[in-house]
Amino acid sequence: MDLFAGCGGFSEGFRSYTPGGAGARAVFETVAAVDLDRAALATFQANHPSADVMNLDIESFDPSPFANRVDVITGGPPCQGFSGLNKVRWDDPRNSLWREYVRVVSTVQPKVFVMENVDRFKKSHEYAGLLESVKPGGLLSDYALVEGLLNAADYGVPQARKRTIVIGTHRALGKPIQLPVPTHSRNAFQQARGLLPFEGEAMLQPWAPVDGVFHRSGRLSIKDTVLPERCRIDGVPGPFRTTELHIGRAPQALSLARYAVIPPGGNRKDLRGKWALIDGQEVYLSTASWDGHNSGSGDVMGRLKLGHPSVTIRTEFFKPEKGRYLHPVENRPITHYEAALIQGFPEDYLWHGTKVEIAKQIGNAVPVGLARALASVIHDRLELGTRAHERTGVR
Repeated sequence: MDLFAGCGGFSEGFRSYTPGGAGARAVFETVAAVDLDRAALATFQANHPSADVMNLDIESFDPSPFANRVDVITGGPPCQGFSGLNKVRWDDPRNSLWREYVRVVSTVQPKVFVMENVDRFKKSHEYAGLLESVKPGGLLSDYALVEGLLNAADYGVPQARKRTIVIGTHRALGKPIQLPVPTHSRNAFQQARGLLPFEGEAMLQPWAPVDGVFHRSGRLSIKDTVLPERCRIDGVPGPFRTTELHIGRAPQALSLARYAVIPPGGNRKDLRGKWALIDGQEVYLSTASWDGHNSGSGDVMGRLKLGHPSVTIRTEFFKPEKGRYLHPVENRPITHYEAALIQGFPEDYLWHGTKVEIAKQIGNAVPVGLARALASVIHDRLELGTRAHERTGVR
C-alpha cells in the first residue's frame, strides 16, 4: 500500500526490484494507493493498473478493508512545513499528516512500513511524536523502528538527495529490519577522480554522475515547448511517455544572455560585471541582490556538473533561478525528461497532467533507485520469515 503515493516513485522502486536480477519476476505489487493530487494519481494508475487507486484526502481514507491483507506500507507525508526552503514552519498543518499515516498502519497492521521525509523531519517535534507512538500503549507499539538519513547517491542514483527514512518492523518478525547498506560512496567517487588516495581495496562503487542522463537526452531533439494535445482520464492531460517530456521553455532574451556567459560548473556569481546588448541596449546580467550576497546557495543559475551527481531535483527544476538546473553545457534549463531520468523513472513510464503538474510529481517523488534499495532489505526479511513459517508453521 502506497500512501501519499504521488506519481509512484516508491511503488516503481518496489516493482522494479527483482532478486533474480534483470528479467526476473517482480516480487512486490502495489494493491492500493491514496493521494489527494488528481493528476499525480492518474500517473500512478497508468503505471500500476492493478492497484486500487483512491483520490481522496488521507483523513477520509478508511483502511479497514485492507486489514491484515498488506505486507508493506510505504509513504512520504508532505514535507513542505519541514523544508529548509520554507524556513521550517513548525506550525504548518501538513506537518501532522504523518499521524494519518500512523493511523492507517495501526489499522492495516502490515509486517513492515517505510516512511520517507526531508532531512529536517528527524529534528522535529513531530518526529518525537512518532517515537512516542512505538512505546507501550502507543498506536505503533507492535513495531520497532530503525531510522537514518540516507543519500540517494549512495544507492546508485545520479542525484545527491538526502532523506530521513524510517523502517518499522512488526515485532512478530523478530529483529528490526536495518537500513540498506550503501553500494556507492562519495569517497570512492573522489578516489576515482584522484581527489583522495586509495587506501586498500575499494569496497563501494563511485557515485553515479549525471553524464548518462545527458547522453540519453542528447539523442533526442527538443521540438516544442508544450506537451502534445492529449486528454484521456477525467479531463487530466495524458498519458505522455517519459521521452515525450523532452520539451523546452521560451526564455526571455535576458535569460538567454545569462545562460550564455555561465561556464561549465558556474552559477550566478559568474554574471557579476557582465553586460549584454539586448534589443539595442546594454543590460547588466547580474542583479543587486546577487551581487550583494556571497553567502547562501551557490546553486542559483548554476549548471549541473558533468562527472558529478545532480543536486536535489525539486518541483521547479525547470527554473534556473531556483537552483543548479541549467544543462551542463547547453544554454537551457534541464527538461522534464532529464529530471525524470535523474529521479530514476524509466523511459516508458506514463505521465498525466500539465507541465507544471508533472514537474511537481517528478520533484516530489522518492527516487526509484532509493526505493528499490529499501525493497531489497524488506524482501530479504519477508522471504526469511516465509521460509521459517514453512519449516515451523509459526507466523
